[in-house]
Amino acid sequence: MDLQQYLPVILFILVGVAVGVAPQLLGYLLGPQRPDAAKNSPYECGFEAFEDARMKFDVRYYLVAILFILFDLEIAFLFPWAVALRDIGASGFWAMMVFLTILVVGFVYEWKKGALDWE
Repeated sequence: MDLQQYLPVILFILVGVAVGVAPQLLGYLLGPQRPDAAKNSPYECGFEAFEDARMKFDVRYYLVAILFILFDLEIAFLFPWAVALRDIGASGFWAMMVFLTILVVGFVYEWKKGALDWE
């Protein structure tokens, strides 16, 4: 077995690690080191951290997150469809139009139900 065949793979891994580590290292070395209480405090969901993990809070955070993931993932189907549009022809085009119609109907339904309203 010739180890030279693995050189591109090793270089790819090293470049990937360098691209991931170098910006963090540069930010740590060159960034300002002025911590204060506000920077070191935990921040989640737009409200102050609490002591009791069983404290009740509004379920709208979960609802908005789930709706975002739902619509975001469905929109992600548009990219491969757009790339392959010439190959799939008219049937693929109309299949996507049906999909987008269902997506828009679901979006309008959620909008009318008030799931996207933030009070």
